[in-house]
Amino acid sequence: MPEVSAPEWDGFLSCFPDAHVLQTTAWGELKTAFGWQPVRLISHLPQGGRIGAQVLFRPLPFGLSLAYLPKGPIGEGQPDLGSSFWSPLWHEVDELCRARRAIFLKVEPDIWERPDQNLDRRAAPAGFRLGRQDIQPPRTLLVDLTGDEEAVLARMKQKTRYNIRLALKKGVLVSPSADFIAFHRLLMQTGQREDFGVHSLEYYRKAYELFYPRAECELFLAEFEGQPLAGLMVFARGSRAWYFYGASSEAHREKMPSYLLQWEAMRWARAHGCTTYDLWGVPDVDEQTLEAHFTSRSDGLWGVYRFKRGFGGQLRRAQGPWDRVYNPWLYALYCRWIAFRRPQE
Repeated sequence: MPEVSAPEWDGFLSCFPDAHVLQTTAWGELKTAFGWQPVRLISHLPQGGRIGAQVLFRPLPFGLSLAYLPKGPIGEGQPDLGSSFWSPLWHEVDELCRARRAIFLKVEPDIWERPDQNLDRRAAPAGFRLGRQDIQPPRTLLVDLTGDEEAVLARMKQKTRYNIRLALKKGVLVSPSADFIAFHRLLMQTGQREDFGVHSLEYYRKAYELFYPRAECELFLAEFEGQPLAGLMVFARGSRAWYFYGASSEAHREKMPSYLLQWEAMRWARAHGCTTYDLWGVPDVDEQTLEAHFTSRSDGLWGVYRFKRGFGGQLRRAQGPWDRVYNPWLYALYCRWIAFRRPQE
């Protein structure tokens, strides 16, 4: 089985500078600290070249596990993961998952759906089933960072540009920080207000410790007169940047700190050579539905869509999730559990 070490995986990834941050060794180390076990595979193709994947395993009772492949696999060429091009890798992944008694493997590929693709007609590649549960938000907004700063601002909605300048005028200051206690306090406030889960303080600190030395992460705090008002963590790799974690307080909201915070994160991403900024998560519906209902809904990701839409990003949806099943009976129980809990969300 072609398992490789972390340094070997880093060497492989150096050939793919725009591979997703969730496939990096640093991300695997982050998940290791919180109960997952990463395994990295590289397969050599008969026609030459290499393809690979970082698979995360979550141990379960009785020696079972769950397997997860986030934003991969990685390789040059064909996006159709069901084609024969990927067969050598899937053969190795199957052996690995069976050896670790995985019930199933969930794959969320780093592939965008076509803009004209009908959501109701999605189909999984050969060897997979269309999954019933997403781990990462499938739909997002991608902000174009190309051109000069005025060009980036010009693509935003007028009200968003106004709010960025208002925050500056009102004395909001945004700067890099390592104050994770303040950031986590903001996250807890936002989680309670918006009803979403928050990781532990140690999780965010560990992510920073792993990615910051690589110049692939920054924590920004927006403050007014020394009081933290909002914060975010931005990640970057190659030409891509991602806004994964953000929070704000109720204090001084009229000063629009979150707008200036995002703008400074985008400026940081531009300085690191990024040309896209992924706002990471909007409701999983088409643009027409989003625009028709964002003023009347605030549940789930609807609560942040009104804010994110102002930055002028392009709506995109990732393919998947796709499940590769190894234990049909236990997988059926999992599907029943998903069906049972979904109406309650």
